[in-house]
Amino acid sequence: MTARSHALVAMTGAVAPLQPISLAEVLAEAALQVRVDRKYLVPIGAFITMTNRLSDRFAVLDIDGRRSFSYESVYFDSPDHRLYRQHVQQRRRRYKVRTRAYLDSGECTFEVKLKGGRSETVKSRMPYGLGDRGQLTPSALEFLSELLRTEYGVGAGVDLRSELTTTYRRTTMVDLVDRARLTCDIDLLFYRGERAVRGPAGSVLVESKTAGRAGAADQVLHHLGIRPIQVSKYCVAAALLNPHLSSNPWHRTLRQFQAI
Repeated sequence: MTARSHALVAMTGAVAPLQPISLAEVLAEAALQVRVDRKYLVPIGAFITMTNRLSDRFAVLDIDGRRSFSYESVYFDSPDHRLYRQHVQQRRRRYKVRTRAYLDSGECTFEVKLKGGRSETVKSRMPYGLGDRGQLTPSALEFLSELLRTEYGVGAGVDLRSELTTTYRRTTMVDLVDRARLTCDIDLLFYRGERAVRGPAGSVLVESKTAGRAGAADQVLHHLGIRPIQVSKYCVAAALLNPHLSSNPWHRTLRQFQAI
């Protein structure tokens, strides 16, 4: 068994005892389009321990008996990586632009993630054609332009292009007590043209999404000695696939990824 299939088997077993929750219930209970994100690279063993400790209050997204789903995201940036550089420099007004495809269902959305005034993440999205996911359509550019004018008082650059693609498998859990959400990603793959990088095979990228203060999962991970890390799928992928880019905020994280 490969390390990657082992991760899927381990995650499947870890969430098997959790009660199921439907997609409609997830969206109603914990959509959290405005939220605070905390991210962790969690070894598989610690992930199993965390899930066991949270089993009395967490439910897992279940669609027709499936609890793990394939995602693909295409990120857009300017030729000089303007959006990436905004994040490296920790600009107050920074954002990411992507399409996200839910490969199991064939659905797709266009998404813009902005950084709010109190460091929270503000995500806006619209339905998108699956066949258009590698490009920005006129409606997507209009959506982006209006959002940036409203939120930041600036216009959108017209030079955005497809920069890179990420794929992964995701399991989503919801805290039924405080409505926090936990996304758990394995089998990360980042690619641009012929260059490709894999994520750590023996770890789960866990993102805790809460309305503000640390949630139950954050507390369990703290007790297990696991601390939040600075990581963005797009920024880590861009730094790894474009070695000339400055990547100071993510040096420790980058060492855990492997070129293929």
